[in-house]
Amino acid sequence: MLSKKTYTLQEATKKLEHYCAYQERCHQEVRKKLETMHMIPEAIDVIVVHLLQHNFLNEERFAKTFVRGKFNIKRWGRCRLTLELKRKDISKVNINQALAEIDEGEYIEVFNALSEKKAKSIKEVNIYKKRKKFTDYFLYRGWESYLVYEKAHELIS
Repeated sequence: MLSKKTYTLQEATKKLEHYCAYQERCHQEVRKKLETMHMIPEAIDVIVVHLLQHNFLNEERFAKTFVRGKFNIKRWGRCRLTLELKRKDISKVNINQALAEIDEGEYIEVFNALSEKKAKSIKEVNIYKKRKKFTDYFLYRGWESYLVYEKAHELIS
């Protein structure tokens, strides 16, 4: 028979402090982690409040870090970033603050560089299929449709 590891409130708090110190976390991730540790709802609330009071958990900081990382590394657009943050139950205010940190000039510059690279890499003869592949690629990554369609017609003709 498998026995579940149980944690005292202090052990769980320490474990979650390390969990949050290692990498920025959102409230949802912390709650899920505590649920997998088989903590009761009252203990979860106590630990989350402790983490908030001691600045281990900060939704605004998480949103900004998430946006910066996904934009710089995965090259996601604003639509995808917004969607992913909403999935993590981040408030609209924090989402908007995080997205505001992306410089508009850099955003367009990254999109232009990426789109030119992608247009060259698509090995399709049919112009319509090539445009479809191009637009699907960028729409999936959350770039605004008006930018994508405009660029598709500009680069692929």
